[in-house]
Amino acid sequence: MANIIVIGTQWGDEGKGKIVDLLAEYADYVVRFQGGNNAGHTMVVNGEQFISHLVPSGILQGKTCFIGNGVVVDPEVLLGEIEYLKSKGITIGPDNLKISERAQVIMPYHKAIDHGREKMKGDKKIGTTGRGIGPCYEDKATRRGIRFVDLLDSESFSDKVRTILKEKNFYLTGFLSEQAIDPEELIRNYTRYAEQLAPYVENVSVSIHSGMRENKHVLFEGAQGTHLDIDHGTYPYVTSSNTVSGNAACGSGIGPMEITGVLGIVKAYTTRVGAGPFPTELFDDIGDAIQKKGAEFGATTGRRRRCGWLDTVILENAVRLNSISGMVITKLDVLGGLDELKICTAYEYKGTILNHFPANLDILAACKPVYETLPGWQEDISAIRKFADLPQKAKNYLKRIEELVRTPIDIISVGPGRNETIVLKNCFV
Repeated sequence: MANIIVIGTQWGDEGKGKIVDLLAEYADYVVRFQGGNNAGHTMVVNGEQFISHLVPSGILQGKTCFIGNGVVVDPEVLLGEIEYLKSKGITIGPDNLKISERAQVIMPYHKAIDHGREKMKGDKKIGTTGRGIGPCYEDKATRRGIRFVDLLDSESFSDKVRTILKEKNFYLTGFLSEQAIDPEELIRNYTRYAEQLAPYVENVSVSIHSGMRENKHVLFEGAQGTHLDIDHGTYPYVTSSNTVSGNAACGSGIGPMEITGVLGIVKAYTTRVGAGPFPTELFDDIGDAIQKKGAEFGATTGRRRRCGWLDTVILENAVRLNSISGMVITKLDVLGGLDELKICTAYEYKGTILNHFPANLDILAACKPVYETLPGWQEDISAIRKFADLPQKAKNYLKRIEELVRTPIDIISVGPGRNETIVLKNCFV
């Protein structure tokens, strides 16, 4: 039995969707354990692109997929995604998609608050997706949230909505200058969603645990990346949940001793969407070339991703925070054609060398990357399927990454397609 967590090591967008899709062939269950539809996973199978926001990527492989209690779910978005996947010929229904009865429900007032706050902040906005993720997690923490188990109890749900909206509408209209939300219209819409989603809802913790007892292989799918973690990331330019591997247990309802390995997904360079410090960001033609060749646009927002050189300070931080047992290097092909490649190995701050990621964002913003330069390769590597066939300079780049963070590389992605991959070690075999 192997129970593996796939986690992003940077600021998200590392290519986790493709890797989960690839490894799902060997898993029985695929579990999403945090975040909401502020994350998007892009997968390419036989030349066709699929984008998922809430449904775990394993659905393309016909696996049983679980949305854990740590996820915040917009029911309208989830229903739309189910229909989208069905239209693409994907089998999806209550038999292979399960929603935790304890998962929190995103409400219209969460989205309205999200938009209103960002509008008020102007140039100081965080750069949220506006999907209501943060306000939903807020209500969860203050014990005012609505869970799926509440949504399915129509009388209780209606009472909760009417009570909550007295406060939310006061805040929306009186402080954020947004429109009030009609409680009766909300209740009607969400009652309809509840009827449609009721067959999908169950005690996910019990189901996953039962599968583990039957020696099922489980793949836990993280969203965003380590440095968007609410505790360990570049706070406040972070997401609203814990994105590190430790939350896989809490967000799905299983014990940490059940986990057998953690795969850290590492883009061969670094990207970031939204605001916040980014020490290795490139503002030159190389950065533009990487952005264009890598098609670096957010799967959820469509926003242009900021691009920079690989940063092993944040990578080492991710290895430590997540207990990463093996790395997956993605988009290695994008670096082909560059004369030289740089790897950030430390930061320099006012004459002092920093080897660890600082919590103070003013310090981080003032840090200058300390680079190591390696020769690049000119060959197109997208058709290569064996490590031995890679150009020596590409091998040297990969070896240096392993040395700097003292962690082995298990998989190398050389293109967006499922088959455009070099597997050195399969954690499920």
